Amino acid sequence: MEKVFVVKRVAEKLWATEEAIDGALVEASALLNELVAGRRELKVSTVTTDAATAKIAEAMKALAEARSSMTAAHNELNEIKLRLGVRIKMNFKPPLLAQKDEAAEVRDAV
Repeated sequence: MEKVFVVKRVAEKLWATEEAIDGALVEASALLNELVAGRRELKVSTVTTDAATAKIAEAMKALAEARSSMTAAHNELNEIKLRLGVRIKMNFKPPLLAQKDEAAEVRDAV
């Protein structure tokens, strides 16, 4: 199989992994926001939710560290790609941006 196709497959998995980590960060952030809002709405003491808040923040820190590690892996894989002699630029559009572009196309067509 041609190197470029193998590199493309690896790149697609890399991008999917980066997107999954970003998505998990977004969801964890939303969870923390909802926990704080719910605590305030129910007029519950911060002491009551402190342990849960700390655990969510700990998980977010771990996700941020995972994101940094994935970025480092991305840079390493880019170097490997170049050493293999694959010089093409991999085009990637995150799913959220792709959806926005599709929505704009539909809106513009109407």
